[in-house]
Order: sequence, then C-alpha cells, then structure tokens
Amino acid sequence: MHGSLATLVTLALTLGQAGAAAVETGGLVFSDEEGGVVLREAWGVGTPEDPITLVEDITDDGPAVVTVRGMRAAFGNRAAPGHGVGFVLVKIVRNLTGRPWHSFEMEVREIMGRPSTFEDGLSFGQAMGDRRVFGSDRFVELRQTDEPLDSVVFSGATILPGEQVAVRVVVTDFSPNWQFYILQRRDAPLAGLVPTSEGAVR
Repeated sequence: MHGSLATLVTLALTLGQAGAAAVETGGLVFSDEEGGVVLREAWGVGTPEDPITLVEDITDDGPAVVTVRGMRAAFGNRAAPGHGVGFVLVKIVRNLTGRPWHSFEMEVREIMGRPSTFEDGLSFGQAMGDRRVFGSDRFVELRQTDEPLDSVVFSGATILPGEQVAVRVVVTDFSPNWQFYILQRRDAPLAGLVPTSEGAVR
C-alpha cells in the first residue's frame, strides 16, 4: 500500500467491522489475544514504501497489547539496509473508549512483564539514528526513549471517542525473538522521556 498516512486512514474507513483474533501480512502474524484491542485488517511488507499497516480498535482504558510472531533472521531488515531484522509499521487506531486521548504511547517488549533493554536487541530502530522516520496524521509532537525501555509517545492533539489516528514507527531487532509484544497506552506521562533528534513528526 503506497501513499501518505492520510490516504491510509481513508482506506481504513472502508474496511469491514468484523473483529479478528489474528491477522497476517509480510510474513508476520499479529494477534489481539492479550486484550484491550481488536485487530481489523493488515497489509504491507514492512518497507518504507509499503509499510506493514494494522487497523485496530482500542476498546478500553487499560493497556492494549498486540502480540507479534514470526520474526526470524531470514525476515531481513526491510526498514533500511543493515544488520538484524526490521520493518516500518503504521497503525491506524480508532478510539472506541469513553474518553479522549491526549497522547499515544507504544512500547516494545520481548517479555510481557519486563521492559526491553539494550541487551535484547529489540527497539524502535535505535541503531538507525536519523534514518528513523516516525510520524502521525494527527499528533504533532513526539518523544522517544531507548533506555531503560523502548518507547515512543505521540502527543499534541486530542483524539475523541469514535475518531481515528495513524502513527508510523520503525521496529528493529538485532537478535530476533520469534515473539514480542507492542504495548499501547493513552495519556501516558511524558516526564523523563528525552526528545528525539527528529523533533516534530513528519
């Protein structure tokens, strides 16, 4: 799927409403089995031109967790030339909770109950530096941290119940684990996070 985040959001509006326990695209399987989120659709292979795109509804105020399976060395780094594995991820998220969101946080973990550390190799493109391109169609501010956990927080807009927002990140792993988790939180506190060199999102 080519085009801007706005184009992807428009396409998401045309998708069916039937929920799915798991969706597959680009050789990876994404599951909503941990709760808080309902996956609707997925497409793409993970390159900058054809990102893996997930369409989902977040249905309650707690953490919304997506389980990702299938990361192996043979997957390759589709986000940029380099070692390890990696892909560009776009998430189109609909707010089906009862309150507005003022921020949207994503965190990657290999083990559900433990934050990702530098040693496990999993991150939001930590080794890519300025080649990391994060973005959103609604949020205009971004704060990202690599240690002591791997987290990206989008903010600077209000997403009302029933509205959608799209965000774009890069996920890489230099010692790929077959399974990992993407934790999603809304209205996450920003204190202690370090602004990225990218500044405002594009």
